[in-house]
This record gives sequence, C-alpha cells and structure tokens, in this order.
Amino acid sequence: MFVIAILLVIAAVVLFFVGRANDSTGLKLGALGAVLAGVFSLIVSMTYVISAYEVGVPVAFGKVGSPMTSGMHVKSPFTNVTTFSTRPVDLNLSDKDVVEVRSSQGGVMYAEVTVKWAVVPSKAVELYKLAGTEDAIQQRLVYPDSREIVRNVFARYSSEQGYASDREKINAEIGDLIKERLAPRGIVVTTVNLRNVKPSDALQGQIDRKIQQQQATERAIEASRTAKAEADRRRIEAEGIARANKILNDSLTDKVLMNQCIDAFKEAAAKNAIYTVPCGNGVSAPVIVDGSKR
Repeated sequence: MFVIAILLVIAAVVLFFVGRANDSTGLKLGALGAVLAGVFSLIVSMTYVISAYEVGVPVAFGKVGSPMTSGMHVKSPFTNVTTFSTRPVDLNLSDKDVVEVRSSQGGVMYAEVTVKWAVVPSKAVELYKLAGTEDAIQQRLVYPDSREIVRNVFARYSSEQGYASDREKINAEIGDLIKERLAPRGIVVTTVNLRNVKPSDALQGQIDRKIQQQQATERAIEASRTAKAEADRRRIEAEGIARANKILNDSLTDKVLMNQCIDAFKEAAAKNAIYTVPCGNGVSAPVIVDGSKR
C-alpha cells in the first residue's frame, strides 16, 4: 500500500502541473482525487489490525519490535508483521507421523498422540527468533520434542504396561514432560492425549502365545484343584465310615446283642406260636409259648 500511495502522489503532481499548463479543471480535479487516494493508501499502509486470539511481531529493517496484541496499531510503512494464533493448535502424531516406540523389553509399539499447544503472547518475540512462523514453531519445536519424550517414557515401561495396564500413567507422564520442556520457550501445552497404542505384528504374536500359555496353565491348575478336591472328599468319606464302624464295633457288647436278639424274637413271636432262636455265643433264647393260639 505504501508503494501505491507514492505512485498516486506522483500521479497527482503530474496531473496538477499538466492541468495548470492547459488550464484544465478536469485534470486538476483528477490531481486532487489522486492526492486523496494516495493519502488514504498511506494511512492504510501505516495501520495494522491484529485479530482476536492473535499476537503480532513487528519487524522493520531487520529489527524486531515489541509484541502487538489484538486491536489496531500504527506502524511504519516499512514494518512487516508476523502473526501467531494464541488459540490451541493440534499436533497429531498419527498415520505417517505415528511414533514408533520400544518398551523396556525391546517390544515395538506404535503410539498415536495428540498435543494441543499455543503461543504465550508475551513470548512471541522469542518464538519468532527461534522459528519464524507458526508452522515452523510446530515443526521445529513441538513436533521433535514431543516425539522424543514419547519414546523416552515408553522405554521405561514393559510392553504390557505400554499397551494395557499403565496407559493413563504413561499419558500423564508424557504430558508433564512435554509441558516442562516447552514452557520455557513460550509454548503452553494445554492437553496431551495418548489416543491409541498398537503392538507391532511381532509383539502381537508374542502376546498371543503368552495368553495361550497362561490359559493352558490355568486349565492345568483348575484340573489339579478339582482332582485334589475329589481326593479330599473321598478321604473324608472314608474317614467318616471308619469312625462310624469303630463306634458301632465299640458299642456292640454281648448284652446289647442279646437284648437286640430278644426284641427281634418278640416281634417274630407275635406272628407265630413258638420260637426258639440262639442269640450270640451259642446261647439259646428263651422259649416263648403263645397260649392263645394253641
């Protein structure tokens, strides 16, 4: 716009002198219009509007100025302004950028991570000097540091912890380390999300074999437990029978046997006339005569 303003001013001067020489009112009015347009272009070239949720870094003749917050600013026509968004920006480490990590056991896994980051407005000048543009900040600072930290954290955990049991713990540790690494550079990390961890084909094969071995071991343990329970049941049953037999053997004295024999004889004599039955040790029971029948 500054160049346009200069050209319009030059055109106004030429039209003015040509109009005066020819005494042409139209050329004089054209010169006035060109002057007004040049002044407007000059004003536009000296103002810059920073949108909401942005911060600008002015650079004039190689010298970096102070950060420009949202709103209208007056600047030199020779000043260029580079803007950075202060809204969170997503860095998606997935697909072709997925992070290949190794566990403490050497197993290979693929981690998909999303890092939400934003520029700290007060640190915009330092970030401009480090990278230059918003895309360069992500590619030169956020991207390599995030990948390095993800690999380093997974290397401290086993494969099973990495893809299953300790996912939340690993996610929190990665987030804390990325925030700690990028904060001094003027980058605030709002969220780190470990979206998915996928074992490599070789590691998946090891996992499947381990699961099969565990299942076989569990089946063997269950069969052993069942056999032991059955053996314990039979032992307890045999011990119970032996105790019962011992109690019965100890209680069956000659007098008890004689008494039981007499009771049995009485029951039989109620249906028959005369019975005599030996009861134990060859001793004959008394003869009972039912006189009512004979």
